[in-house]
Parts: sequence; structure tokens; C-alpha cells
Amino acid sequence: MSKSKRGKALWTLPSRGRGTCPVCRSTRIKLLYTRKSGSEQVLKVCKRCFHASQEKIDAVAGALGV
Repeated sequence: MSKSKRGKALWTLPSRGRGTCPVCRSTRIKLLYTRKSGSEQVLKVCKRCFHASQEKIDAVAGALGV
């Protein structure tokens, strides 16, 4: 049997939860994971960048001015 409710929460998000990852700059990728920078700002990142080092996340947050 198919699962009709799988991923249904994505339909309520803007652009279906897709965008450009601020860490790896991949476009049209799902941004479902949150990471906190050193200044306690929250970034939405992709699945690959969720496991990135904290230094890399802090560098991106500093460059974005977040």
C-alpha cells in the first residue's frame, strides 16, 4: 500500500521547503535541517551540510551577516 501522508508537511512550506543552501550553495534543494551559529542565529541547511563542522556554519553566518 502506498503512504499518502508522506511528506505532506512540505506542501505548507514556502517553495515546498526548497531553496539554496547557504553552506554549499546547492540550488533547489530541500532545506529541512536547522543549525545554530555561534551568535545563536538559526540557519536552514540541506541534509549534506547538516553534518558540516561548526566552524563552517559560523563562517557562513558571519558572511551572511545573520
